[in-house]
Amino acid sequence: MKFVTISVGNAAHLGAVLKDGRILDLAKAAAGDGAFKDLIALIEAGDVGLKIAERLVASADSGELPNAVISAADATLLAPIPSPRKNVFCVGRNYIEHVKEGYRARGTEVKLPEYPQIFTKPPTAVIGPGANIPLHAGITEVLDYEVELAVVIGRRGVNISMDDALDHIFGYTIINDVTGRDLQRRHDQWFKGKGLDGSCPMGPWVVHRDDIPDPQALDISLTVNGDLRQNSNTKHMIFPIARIIHDLSLGMTLEPGDVIATGTPSGVGYAMTPPQPLKAGDVVKCQIEAIGTLENRVSQ
Repeated sequence: MKFVTISVGNAAHLGAVLKDGRILDLAKAAAGDGAFKDLIALIEAGDVGLKIAERLVASADSGELPNAVISAADATLLAPIPSPRKNVFCVGRNYIEHVKEGYRARGTEVKLPEYPQIFTKPPTAVIGPGANIPLHAGITEVLDYEVELAVVIGRRGVNISMDDALDHIFGYTIINDVTGRDLQRRHDQWFKGKGLDGSCPMGPWVVHRDDIPDPQALDISLTVNGDLRQNSNTKHMIFPIARIIHDLSLGMTLEPGDVIATGTPSGVGYAMTPPQPLKAGDVVKCQIEAIGTLENRVSQ
């Protein structure tokens, strides 16, 4: 199943993508059921909420619930979790070739990380598919892109073992970890350069984990104005998803709806020769196999 958040009359509604691409407004189809208020509420409802959603989707696919179904063309997609309760967790330097290109760009010796390098992006950074990425001219001169597979946590846990880690996942989505590289260096840490408003495009939906049996075997790519910049596979992660969840959860509780971006492959703009930062008007498309495409344009 693919879960979306759509804009309906200036309100955010939880939806699900049907077989023919239309969208079932779950909030409307299950009116009064608090489990369908938003995606986090559905995740917290557990298997009971998921089974109800599955029944509603099956009914809509069969031609029932016509008043709760809208065409994809008429739907405005928001980020699947438009307002995360916490900062979005992110992993830096998690693909070998990306680590190497960063060291080459700085002219220093390559050293692979021994542990996942964690930083966060604030909820105010999150935007949806089709929304504009602010250029932040005058604040950063080197705005960059990073396509990443993101994990949405489905079950609360702390000190989660690697063997149990994938069972704590609800589903997967795409994040573009937009970064002000000069801010990142100027402040000598990553939060400011990674936390600008609009710097966390997310979407277009969350695919339930049952539909992605092996998240470590997904092609991942990014284009700018049709030019292929990043092209890899999630099998090349230095720290696999289970290890990321394990390390992140040590002494720190992960909760339903928490989002974890798992790192980006090589091909980022600042490491190109010459560097190719984003500019106003650029169209950035992130694609991950079995999930889809997240597209955003850079504005002023």
